[in-house]
Amino acid sequence: LSQNGMAQFQEVMRKQLEASMHKELEKLLSTTKGIEAELARKDFEGFKKIFHSFLQAKGPSVDWAKIYRPPEDLIQPYDKIKARGLPENVAESLNKLVVVKLNGGLGTSMGCKGPKSLISVRNENTFLDLTVQQIEHLNKTYNVDVPLVLMNSFNTEEDTKKILQKYAHHRLKIHTFNQSKYPRINKESLLPVAKDMSTLGENAEAWYPPGHGDIYASFRNSGLLDQLITEGKEYIFVSNIDNLGATVDLHILNHLMSQPDGKRCEFVMEVTDKTRADVKGGTLIEYDGKLRLLEIAQVPKAHVDEFKSVSKFKIFNTNNLWISLPAVRRLQEQNSVDMEIIVNPKTLDGGLNVIQLETAVGAAIKSFDNALGINVPRSRFLPVKTTSDLLLVMSNLYSLEAGSLTMSKKREFPTTPHVKLGSSFTKVHDFLTRFESIPDMLELDHLTVSGDVTFGKQVSLKGTVIIIANHGDRIDIPAGAMLENKIVSGNLRILDH
Repeated sequence: LSQNGMAQFQEVMRKQLEASMHKELEKLLSTTKGIEAELARKDFEGFKKIFHSFLQAKGPSVDWAKIYRPPEDLIQPYDKIKARGLPENVAESLNKLVVVKLNGGLGTSMGCKGPKSLISVRNENTFLDLTVQQIEHLNKTYNVDVPLVLMNSFNTEEDTKKILQKYAHHRLKIHTFNQSKYPRINKESLLPVAKDMSTLGENAEAWYPPGHGDIYASFRNSGLLDQLITEGKEYIFVSNIDNLGATVDLHILNHLMSQPDGKRCEFVMEVTDKTRADVKGGTLIEYDGKLRLLEIAQVPKAHVDEFKSVSKFKIFNTNNLWISLPAVRRLQEQNSVDMEIIVNPKTLDGGLNVIQLETAVGAAIKSFDNALGINVPRSRFLPVKTTSDLLLVMSNLYSLEAGSLTMSKKREFPTTPHVKLGSSFTKVHDFLTRFESIPDMLELDHLTVSGDVTFGKQVSLKGTVIIIANHGDRIDIPAGAMLENKIVSGNLRILDH
């Protein structure tokens, strides 16, 4: 075939695949009715768009030669924004704000059932408890009405709604809406693996929530976007519910509210300086004259090492975002939210290879006017993805006040220690049984623990501490022990007699 003929052949194949997919979706819709069918039809409209784009895609979506480091005025240092101070009418700005937490994830990676937001992280408080306390404190302090919105997924909706009853008498309104439900695609046939619309039994693995980029469509589909705009709300502050550093920042809010009308900044992405631990995080670049989020999945293979280097790309996306509500509505109406597709391969329990098509909320930055990056302190990025992170936030490195964690004044260095706990600590339940109490970590730089290790009460860790129990051995760190710049290995067991 000539090049032209090949292109025509590929186009025919694409159209056939798309037609087959649409037919399968109609079949799935016929297995449900009423309100559920209506919701599914809306979801499928979004899925058809993403599937169409997926079929059109050809290799990595960026031309490496067109990537530039953003000009300085497009990434402002936080100190410069803070230096402007706050106006007297902070309350006026707060009344135009909505806090949105991404609450679609399960706690499975930490060995927990149900929504991740319901894991206890500090003094019996869950991620959700801390969020509620923060916003309630804000509402009381400034006598305002900042609502909390949770974007749930079909995995987390039921458990989250049950738990919300306990906040009925708190001083904040809580709204929820659901992410879309998209069908996983058989990698070979490129058709859905689902037999019907249910998410139970053998069909449970056939569906997935399509990443947090889905917020724009599902927020609007839920009717909540229009409702909040009618109530006079102008901006949403979006963040992951497991990022304990993502609190409402009055200086960033004031910066947004004080722009002249024609120059309103519609999108702020909080970025922070990269360390060696963040090499996979998305970064901001200038591309075709606009700010754009570059994720590792979009990088051509030959340039992955360059992408990971801390010298070329010095910042990464914290996923703390401030977005204009009227702008979201405008872009949704014009169907012009442009996000790259993330193709996420998975293997189901039965061994079937599937793909799920996802998008990331920050990828839409290029669709908004006057977008801006703000380089914030690392303290605004405190995600709890593993029990190693959990150990840090449960320790005396942080003090808790009104739902917010702040680094203890007693710690002499602003950086957090580097903690690596081995596989015996992966599940929250196992982790908790291995610590009689959380050690004193104020002077700790680095902790590595591997194997069957337990900690007694009031242990103190300083400097670099490495504890390695070999296979079949066990190490019990006795109560009251103080380890400073120590390597403990082999077998250490203290027995009562």
